[in-house]
Amino acid sequence: MPLGKQGKPVTHIGQAFPDRVEVRGRDLASELMGEVSFTEYFHLLLTGREPSDEQRFFLDLLLVAIAEHGLMPSNVAARMTLAADPGSLHGAVAAGILGCGPVVLGTSEECARLLEEGQARVAAADDPAAVAEDIARTYHAAGRKVPGFGHPVHRPLDPRAERILELADAHGVSGPHVLLGRSLAGAVTKTWQKPLPMNVALPIAAVMLDLGYSSAEVKTVPILARSAGLLAHLLEEQREPIGFLLAGEAEDAVQYERGDERV
Repeated sequence: MPLGKQGKPVTHIGQAFPDRVEVRGRDLASELMGEVSFTEYFHLLLTGREPSDEQRFFLDLLLVAIAEHGLMPSNVAARMTLAADPGSLHGAVAAGILGCGPVVLGTSEECARLLEEGQARVAAADDPAAVAEDIARTYHAAGRKVPGFGHPVHRPLDPRAERILELADAHGVSGPHVLLGRSLAGAVTKTWQKPLPMNVALPIAAVMLDLGYSSAEVKTVPILARSAGLLAHLLEEQREPIGFLLAGEAEDAVQYERGDERV
């Protein structure tokens, strides 16, 4: 018995034929290979359309911005997995991607949804600053952090976020979502009564929304980008292994304490 909602049994992405591969209505060998960059191809795969010049530029920029950030939990998990199973490069990549949740990497989608909802209020004749202050107060009252603000390393500013916004202004693509994001930055500082840096997740979401991407498409960028970073870490792990060292450091850092389970 089928479970869940059933869609029409079709795909619009691609098909392999005996003499060719067709992707989004284009011949892979003659129309795409050697004709488009991987960034352009990624956009085509996602949307079925060729990117504009600005979409291509910023998609490339954002992939570069988020691909690597040092020994983050996702990279540590991947390295330790490869150390335990040296033949499972794909499994180690999967382990790293599975660790890319809303705490470490996946907040861009949350930021996108927040900005979409906020912009809907602005479009209904509300003021961006007022909407931003209401959002900040609501999160603060609930004891929650506003997605896209705060960072354990980058203080007082996240240089990646600053560069994205700088280039968005320079290229004339800063639109209502970037404006709302900047209003949120002021509202968050005012509400928390201390500076909380805008991290890279918010401008990724804001710029992509202003370029016409959906919130679902926003989430794909950190996943694809971090896959590249993970592969670099794993190739280094094969040459210069530190996975078991990381595991040992964790064991040394955490002390065992007997609980009260036994009576």
